[in-house]
Amino acid sequence: MGSLQEMIETLERDQAIELITQRLSSGENPVAILNDCREGMTRIGELFQEGDYFLAELLLSAEIFKEAAALLSPHLQKEGATDVCGTIILATMRGDVHDLGKNILATLLRAQSFDVHDLGVNVEPTDLLQKVKEIEPDFVGLSALITTSFESSKQAVDMLEEEGLRGKFKLLVGGGVTTNTFKDHIGADFQTHDASAGVEYCIEYMRKAG
Repeated sequence: MGSLQEMIETLERDQAIELITQRLSSGENPVAILNDCREGMTRIGELFQEGDYFLAELLLSAEIFKEAAALLSPHLQKEGATDVCGTIILATMRGDVHDLGKNILATLLRAQSFDVHDLGVNVEPTDLLQKVKEIEPDFVGLSALITTSFESSKQAVDMLEEEGLRGKFKLLVGGGVTTNTFKDHIGADFQTHDASAGVEYCIEYMRKAG
């Protein structure tokens, strides 16, 4: 039997879940098991970025990681080891119903122990504002594949400014139609077309903040 990291990397769902169950039953520290899962997911992210894995593999790995996290969660809570790296809200704003890039980013962030709150697509600015008030995130990430969501994205940021909340988190924008000009227009901190770069930005910021 191979390692848990290898099983996740090669998308061997049943074997990975079986091994996690065995390791938990033997009394192994759940943090160590979680770290192995993270390493496997990190490798999957690299394979995706390199073009060796595609969306189907990424989505399957997300399901495996979700199942693994569900198994580990009660044990991690007992250990007091939830170890959240940071909190982020993701949204595709009103006028756009595309979510592929956002979903990829969510998967990669969860694999790095970020607490991800995905509001979905066609999100109203008021809904984003309410969520920011509710959870006080470290980051907000807005995704756009078509320009019809630009107006609502700017409206949302303006609302956050008016409420005095904008300076309390880092704002990321991404998606095929986003540019540095759009980033500057709405006052975002970071822009990318690459989900992996977004993850690296969040990790580096939390490392410096910590």
